[in-house]
Amino acid sequence: MQEPQVILDPTSLSPVEEKLRLPLEDQLTSALRAAIDEVTAEYAGETVDAVTATLLERTRAALHPDIAAGFEPDLDELRRVAEAIVRTP
Repeated sequence: MQEPQVILDPTSLSPVEEKLRLPLEDQLTSALRAAIDEVTAEYAGETVDAVTATLLERTRAALHPDIAAGFEPDLDELRRVAEAIVRTP
């Protein structure tokens, strides 16, 4: 599986968010990758939907509450990551 990276749409960001975009992308990517590592290590046959939900929950848990509240990833992309985890032997 490729290393996922969170990329924010600059057209949807406020001026303040745009100034913080790169550090925010780094923080979100780091939290997502940590969640992927945890879920992969603990995977025990759960469904793709369950893995997707766990990835989202653990990613948000690793973020500051204000950032977590605003984190709305592309669920199709997150599901693709979950599918890769489920397929990995």
